[in-house]
Amino acid sequence: MTASDTWDPSQPILEIENLSISFFTRLHEIPAVMDFSCTVMPGEAMGLVGESGCGKSTVALAVMRELGKTGRIVSGSMKFKGRDLALMNNEELRHIRGSEIAMIYQEPMASLNPAMKVGAQLAEVPMLHSGMSKADAWALARQIVADVRLPDPDRIINAYPHQLSGGQQQRIVIAMALMAKPALLILDEPTTALDVTVEAGIVDLVKELGRKYGTSMLFISHNLGLVMDVCGRICVMYSGEAVETGSVTEVFDKMRHPYTQALFRSIPLPGADKNARPLISIPGNFPLPHERPRGCNFGPRCDYFEKGRCDETDVPMAHVPGGDRHDSRCLRWSEIDWAAPPAKREVKQKARIGEVVLKMDDLRKYYSVSGGAFGGGTKKVVKANETLSFEAREGETLAIVGESGCGKSTFAKVLMGLETATSGSIMLFDENVQSTPIQKRNTDTVSQVQMVFQNPFDTLNPSMTVGRQIIRALEVFRFGASDADRRKRMLELLDLVKLPRAFAERMPRQLSGGQKQRVGIARAFAGGAKVVVADEPVSALDVSVQAAVTDLLMDIQRENKTTLLFISHDLSIVRYLSDRVMVMYLGHVVEMGTTDQVFAPPYHPYTEALLSAVPIADTRVERKRIVLEGDIPSAMNPPPGCPFQTRCHWKSRVTPAGLCDREVPPVQMLEGGHQIKCHLSREVLATMEPVIKIAAE
Repeated sequence: MTASDTWDPSQPILEIENLSISFFTRLHEIPAVMDFSCTVMPGEAMGLVGESGCGKSTVALAVMRELGKTGRIVSGSMKFKGRDLALMNNEELRHIRGSEIAMIYQEPMASLNPAMKVGAQLAEVPMLHSGMSKADAWALARQIVADVRLPDPDRIINAYPHQLSGGQQQRIVIAMALMAKPALLILDEPTTALDVTVEAGIVDLVKELGRKYGTSMLFISHNLGLVMDVCGRICVMYSGEAVETGSVTEVFDKMRHPYTQALFRSIPLPGADKNARPLISIPGNFPLPHERPRGCNFGPRCDYFEKGRCDETDVPMAHVPGGDRHDSRCLRWSEIDWAAPPAKREVKQKARIGEVVLKMDDLRKYYSVSGGAFGGGTKKVVKANETLSFEAREGETLAIVGESGCGKSTFAKVLMGLETATSGSIMLFDENVQSTPIQKRNTDTVSQVQMVFQNPFDTLNPSMTVGRQIIRALEVFRFGASDADRRKRMLELLDLVKLPRAFAERMPRQLSGGQKQRVGIARAFAGGAKVVVADEPVSALDVSVQAAVTDLLMDIQRENKTTLLFISHDLSIVRYLSDRVMVMYLGHVVEMGTTDQVFAPPYHPYTEALLSAVPIADTRVERKRIVLEGDIPSAMNPPPGCPFQTRCHWKSRVTPAGLCDREVPPVQMLEGGHQIKCHLSREVLATMEPVIKIAAE
């Protein structure tokens, strides 16, 4: 008998009640999830949000009964279609997994067999779960590949996973999950590794398929904007507990837990301004399981904490009257003035923009690669950067945005001297460093241009203390006359990045992700850097930590008059941080201007699509939806004419017809130095409407 045979469709499809999960080591029990409850109704999409380590993925793995040897459900129940998953035997679980409950993971390649063709992997699902014939299973595989909007399904099902892009791989994983038409689909950060334009396509796809197949969803993400796009309901988690749950609209507009409020204050929504209305990071650090405080877990970081009350006893979930299943785990939710402005926000001084310190002129970077599998064959040229020209001034933040493969990181490597340019010039102060690799640059030049990398975990030596790593950078830059001078400067750098001086003796493994990134920033400024290239410096961090790190970069910039080149695909952070924005596509700069110019029409058609794809966690925002078809073309085989013409929905408005296919467009200079590289006439550009509008309250 299956779960479906006795289940009443008016009842919850997934009902989790008072669930507690622990992991057991030889020494002690580590409680990961405590007293967690959540209900998903048929056809409903529930978003599960919170910082890393809060227990989101543990809940998902518990539903799949995949907690490993050390994980155990300590108490509570998880009912799927009325039957408790915790009481099912292996045979019953094997039937339900894949056929009735399916899970999509963050990294698509982890779910695909690299040695099997895509079609064979898809067909395997109904053959195993439903006993379908091979011919019927392959026909269904082809149909589902078309359903997930992949071009040329016949080619795709006969391809191997490595022959597909990241976005295509994720669509195949979604197709695989849908092959058995599951009743419940669990998605664990399914778009984190994807570009914002690809993410928009996947999100639309997930919503459309949910409607088509009537699938219920548990959508795990740290991105509140994404949850608003996909889900009707939300559950906010903190340190192993659900702290607020309700409909997305109610939780976003009428939040009733201090942690939910703190999360929203730390993300750059429209209206945030790095000087007038800076983000407010959550004070303190996320507690480790064995360091959880007595009473409310969020107490030590809460603005409304009341000693002797909030730290006395465990806090139960309380119903918020008038809401749609709206609950809060806060003793004071009814006493707090939720409409009051934040007390801790401080207005910052606007940094003064100075003289030009960096100028790139007609920069090109080409790579020569072999066309054969083992080094033979005709040589091909990869045009990573084409005619790159821009200036950056002292104290300015210039953001560089675009999809993966557009040439952002290549340009950064050339600037740093890790690569040399094919042609053009890079004037750093008064020196042309275009053809000077880093090993031939003098110490002063190297110290003036430094980089903060995306992943703080990979950039620190695990066997050296934090202090020693910063001192090593000072030694390389020949700072100070003695060890005492360098140690003094190291401690000052820890002060600069707002880390306690005691951290000098800590090893990297003893630091959180945000703390490691601060060490990376301290090391970048060890030589008194004047130009800092920040390559996705906050994308690996939680939203609450992002606010603290971006605020720190701004404070250091004001103090040191640093020029910041901020490489990112997160346009919300870009809008908040940058003074000017440069949009890149397939090696070309397609638009450049002040932040206000780039975020308002007229747009380059690619910028318009990028902006429309950005998820924004604000119910007042209305967005025009433009989903780009296809993937970014290969730099080894770029399209003729305009690099964007294969995906542009404005192409039909260009006269004469066919111009986009034949000629690379010129750079048009609009008012106030706003540049757009496009064949569209000024008259057509003037007809563009804003992509993002804020509805009147």
